[in-house]
Amino acid sequence: MPMISEYRDEHFAAVEALWQEAFPNDAAWNKASVAIPEKMRFQPDLLLVAHEDPLVVGSVMAGYEGHRGWISRIAVLKSHRHKRIGHALLAEAERRLAALGCIKINLQVVETNSAVVRFYEEAGYEIEPRISMSRRLPSQV
Repeated sequence: MPMISEYRDEHFAAVEALWQEAFPNDAAWNKASVAIPEKMRFQPDLLLVAHEDPLVVGSVMAGYEGHRGWISRIAVLKSHRHKRIGHALLAEAERRLAALGCIKINLQVVETNSAVVRFYEEAGYEIEPRISMSRRLPSQV
């Protein structure tokens, strides 16, 4: 099993490549060059990577705002899938969120991504009847 650790700057290129493979049609605001610097400003210890040195094989980003936890950006290289790496990343993110006092974790999955839905169901997550809404705020730059 790969080692799981907190993200470090030297992981950037590998995580960027991982996310490009896992999320090829991602929105601009989810790209590594945008998301990672923002994550490093707030709860950087909740951006984790799985690595078989020197290769980064997976990542997960989590967050906690004092009420609920969130899981996002979980990804495993295609060449390393079905080895329980995603489950190990998820378990470590859950452990860290629980240590902060988190009692419920939310996440969002694209409705048509049945493989990812199954992954989370296997990990004990349930589909809840909700409507997901969002709004992009104007850039402050």
